Amino acid sequence: MKRYRNGEIWDFELEMPGRHGGSRGVLLGLDGGTTSTVCVCMAMPDSGGLPDPPVVLGRAVAGCSNHNSIGEAAARDTLEQVMAEALMKSGFLRSAVKAVCLAVSGVNHVTDQHRIQQWLRHIFPGHVKLFVHNDAVAALASGTAGKLHGCVLIAGTGTIAYGFTEDGREARAAGAGPILGDWGSGYGIASQALTAVIKAHDGRGPATSLTSAILQNLKLSTPDEVIGWTYADPSWARIAAIVPVVKACAAAGDKVAENVLLNAIRELAESVKAVVQRLKLCGEDGRDSFPLVMVGGVLETDNGWDMGKEVVSCVSNEFRGVIPIQPKVEPAVGAAMLAWNYCLKARLERIMPNHK
Repeated sequence: MKRYRNGEIWDFELEMPGRHGGSRGVLLGLDGGTTSTVCVCMAMPDSGGLPDPPVVLGRAVAGCSNHNSIGEAAARDTLEQVMAEALMKSGFLRSAVKAVCLAVSGVNHVTDQHRIQQWLRHIFPGHVKLFVHNDAVAALASGTAGKLHGCVLIAGTGTIAYGFTEDGREARAAGAGPILGDWGSGYGIASQALTAVIKAHDGRGPATSLTSAILQNLKLSTPDEVIGWTYADPSWARIAAIVPVVKACAAAGDKVAENVLLNAIRELAESVKAVVQRLKLCGEDGRDSFPLVMVGGVLETDNGWDMGKEVVSCVSNEFRGVIPIQPKVEPAVGAAMLAWNYCLKARLERIMPNHK
């Protein structure tokens, strides 16, 4: 274990009485997104399995950790800061950690996983098991007690649909970021609403109450100022913060706002259906049941719009076996549960080499 360039954030270990976790130790689970990053520290369960609900010993929150949004260096700073803070709050040292599961948006390829794992290896002792996934994997695990089976739909600042089969196959849809068209995301909804304001202003689109509502929300005077506001800081979370305004206008009967949300619902449903079809989660005859874990602020009921319910309705028209799940724990806990399941599987394979 080396002191990484942010070694000072681990200085609390020099002042803390040595708590190495005994034979059981602790787990770190991290959910990193475009808006925020959460890390939890949980006790390594005994042979009886995970408690229900899981016990969180320490929890820390920081900002964006998506390297595609803020760059590699800033993303690593955020990840290291939030892991150190969670451990500090739990009262344990890095030597107590048995496994770390990082689930971070922007991890889209095996090269991303390997790069982050190599970085983590400089931070944690050699005995620590390291797992790196896209943040959708932790979101799925949060609704399935750490088991990777079914489909998850995340719709927050960004969006992605991700699925796993029981035999380990996986598939994803969307999640390529705003430039490549994540139109069901918070950013996509807000972007279309801002575009509608500009179109209405210059005569290319119908009049809409989005104009006055967005101007009031942003404390601007004219639609022309929207252009300057947008490009002054086009960060994804800043743009996506307009979504509640869009939902309020739609709830008040504005047709333009309604169409923006209906388009988003269709996009989200198509993402889920693409994953389900590719993995045959519904079985060969299309009738098997499968869990659909729903995560993200866009899917929450707001101003009378229950977008999550509408997405499920669209999916169930084609795949009637869909079982929507609202997780009872946050994705960071799902990441820790996933780390535990990986450790448990490895333990069983050592005891019973033929176990799968």
